[in-house]
Amino acid sequence: MNVVVVESPAKAKTINKYLGPGYSVLASFGHVRDLPPKDGSVDPAADFRMIWEVDAKAQKRLADIAKAVKGADKLILATDPDREGEAISWHVLEVLKEKRALKDQRVERVVFNAITKQAVTEAMKNPRAIDAALVDAYLARRALDYLVGFTLSPVLWRKLPGARSAGRVQSVALRLVCDRELEIEKFVAREYWSLVATLATPRGETFEARLVGADGQKIQRLDIGSGAQAEAFKRDLESAAFAVASVESKPARRNPPPPFTTSTLQQEASRKLGMAPAHTMRVAQRLYEGAEIGGETVGLITYMRTDGVQMAEEAIAATRSLIAADYGKSYVPDTPRRYQTKVKTAQEAHEAIRPTDLARRPRDVARHLEPEQAKLYELIWLRAVASQMESAELERTTAEITARVGPRTLDLRATGTVVKFDGFLTLYQEGQDDEADDEESRRLPAMSAGEALARRAIAATQHFTEPPPRYSEASLVKRMEELGIGRPSTYASILQVLKDRGYMRVDKRRLYPEDKGRIVVAFLESFFARYVEYDFTAGLEEELDRIANSEVAWREVLRDFWRDFIGAVDEIKDLRIGQVLDALDEMLAPHVFPPRPDGSDSRLCPTCGSGRLSLKLGKFGAFIGCSNYPECRHTRPLSAANGDAQDAGTKVLGLDPDTGLEVTLRTGRFGPYVQLGEAVDGEKPKRAGIPKGWALEDIDLARALALLSLPREVGRHPETGEPIRAGIGRFGPYVQHEKTYASLEPGDDVLAIGLNRAVTLIAEKLAKGPRGRRFGADPGRPLGEHPTRGGTITVKNGRYGPYVSLDGINATLPQGKTPETVTLDEAIGLIDARAEKTGAPARRRPGARKGVEADGKATRAASARKATGKATAKPATKAAAKSAAKSAHKSAHKSAAKSVAKPGSAAKPKARAVK
Repeated sequence: MNVVVVESPAKAKTINKYLGPGYSVLASFGHVRDLPPKDGSVDPAADFRMIWEVDAKAQKRLADIAKAVKGADKLILATDPDREGEAISWHVLEVLKEKRALKDQRVERVVFNAITKQAVTEAMKNPRAIDAALVDAYLARRALDYLVGFTLSPVLWRKLPGARSAGRVQSVALRLVCDRELEIEKFVAREYWSLVATLATPRGETFEARLVGADGQKIQRLDIGSGAQAEAFKRDLESAAFAVASVESKPARRNPPPPFTTSTLQQEASRKLGMAPAHTMRVAQRLYEGAEIGGETVGLITYMRTDGVQMAEEAIAATRSLIAADYGKSYVPDTPRRYQTKVKTAQEAHEAIRPTDLARRPRDVARHLEPEQAKLYELIWLRAVASQMESAELERTTAEITARVGPRTLDLRATGTVVKFDGFLTLYQEGQDDEADDEESRRLPAMSAGEALARRAIAATQHFTEPPPRYSEASLVKRMEELGIGRPSTYASILQVLKDRGYMRVDKRRLYPEDKGRIVVAFLESFFARYVEYDFTAGLEEELDRIANSEVAWREVLRDFWRDFIGAVDEIKDLRIGQVLDALDEMLAPHVFPPRPDGSDSRLCPTCGSGRLSLKLGKFGAFIGCSNYPECRHTRPLSAANGDAQDAGTKVLGLDPDTGLEVTLRTGRFGPYVQLGEAVDGEKPKRAGIPKGWALEDIDLARALALLSLPREVGRHPETGEPIRAGIGRFGPYVQHEKTYASLEPGDDVLAIGLNRAVTLIAEKLAKGPRGRRFGADPGRPLGEHPTRGGTITVKNGRYGPYVSLDGINATLPQGKTPETVTLDEAIGLIDARAEKTGAPARRRPGARKGVEADGKATRAASARKATGKATAKPATKAAAKSAAKSAHKSAHKSAAKSVAKPGSAAKPKARAVK
């Protein structure tokens, strides 16, 4: 028997069918170990020794794998074909070595780019060893991210109350968004005018021509800067005689874009399908893992984390055959197209993203997929097929027009493009982030030099220059790729982390930095400028690539980074918060104190009229306050200066057609919400919170009524027949089936989620076990028995931090203690101290004899006898009794500690060091 380890259970099931009875395919469910989130997990002083801890959820899965491997002939590690997949294989192998599950079994590593029988079978014929260089690159990246996060974040917490954390790559991506916002705020619009003449040929066909010159001088876009200038040109044009000076037509070709990479798939799915990058990757993962078609589960696309643009030769041949059959031979180029990436940091280790079988047309597989999966599959299929089609043939025509008025000559130009052969455009056209001028897409009528033209209309139009557009998620991913920031597998998670931390928000598909995000970036640019520079971050990514190519040792890269980084951190440790505030106040001035329309001082306090406004820091983050505090208590949020903050008043959305009551949008202490009517006789009106990420500008009467109607029935569960409901609770949007609640994921809409998606979320929540039954409440980890009060002490993660609990007595863990490090003795002390403070009565151990002393000495002695299995003689004296009781107390504690350390218990997993 051969044991194969993959990442997901869906893949395991499919691959097991392909390989047959001689194989047992087990899933690791992704990563099985990680660095514990505490100081010391990466130790620079010990040559960057890394302490790994097995995830609690992975314990059973690893035990199952170890059990299967002990009786196997061979272990085949078949995790995903990227650095993360290589790292997971390495982690699994390391854990199996620690468990001593491996003896004489051969260990092989295989990778397949698609979940198809042919791809899997071929991969099994070409095994290799784990790529040590790829693992080293993973170790370096993980250590860098940890060192930056756990070194810089505490500095942020001390200097910037309310800030959460700063990631190595996330901070640079956030800077891109903040820098763009600063450009927009500093932008000063400039007036300009355009003049367009509507002209007609002798045959009566009309077209438009734009003024481009006068008296032998070119007129650029911004040259006509006032209405007076525009009116003067308009008067001349209205009395001018027009004629065609020249007509020039040039052929042009437009080539198809290459198949999708991870980056371009995220960009195009955002543009055309409105999907966030993280959501795109989740849907793509399901397509990669496969769907059941014709009684067999097959992977529909190749691996979706790639920066390669090439396709396999057999895929190219199949695509060309399909094009010839469906569109004709004229749409097939003479030679196959082979693409090369333009991204200098691309690894190109894998194929581009393409369908595993081009013969599976989107219309044929749509009925086997959820709607979003079908849409994404169609996008991938169209792009892959179009990439091998013939180029589009165009004809670009430029007509130069002269307008003579007295001694003066004005020059106009008309342009147009005609598609002579549509080629790949018949199937696919790439989307754009920002609307482009479609002037060239117009078709010009036939005309020849010397022909007179008739004037039909002259239009002088005022324009104002516009600031650069805010990033969309698609354009930000594109910019990050251009700068070499991050890698294909990290783009989606980077954006998601920034949104989850509240550093930026998405509004009408554009990215806006939040105040807390701007504060963090300003802080980093002021005191850690080098580490948020685009070139530095891109250079570090190149160093990681060099590690993956065995060109440099990973610890050497870490040493070079750490030496300068820790020096920068040490320099700022002694800075006073006042100094930090002064620097941030100056850097954020264009955002916080923009110039007022009347030219008055934007820092003058509007309440007292004499104080100066400046940046302040409070318990919950930054705000603007008056220098005359406490006499003047004027405060406001940062963003209110730009008018972006939602008015704290009430906005009427309309009337409820059923009740006739007014529906309003309001802002309360817990955020914005919609309300139906007003309070009557003390009875609260119906309210519904606005889900996180929703733009307030988009809340109209229809959406407000939909929110107020929640919870709604999504449908009936296919197995139980019981209703599944969707609603919004204290922890956000959710779906509910019987007693199981599952939170919606980013990208899910509580108003639109369908039955299939809801069933999936419920199933995933049930698969997590009892912990997921009530809003993810933590059942706790047992530490052991309390020697005097009885009952099991558990350690839990609560809303306000970790604590220990016993029969309703809860004691918060002191600073520096975590659920993983607290001991039973410490927990007993915390419980006893809390019980004494609150006056909680001592509870006798169940089964204890009546008359036992309150201090529990006899109980402890009995516990010790039970734990050690030894009989204890009756002490002869009081001193001997006291000594025996003390000894028994210690023995009981040791016994309890042993009991929680037994295999299979909920004790802390062992942590291991990587030397």
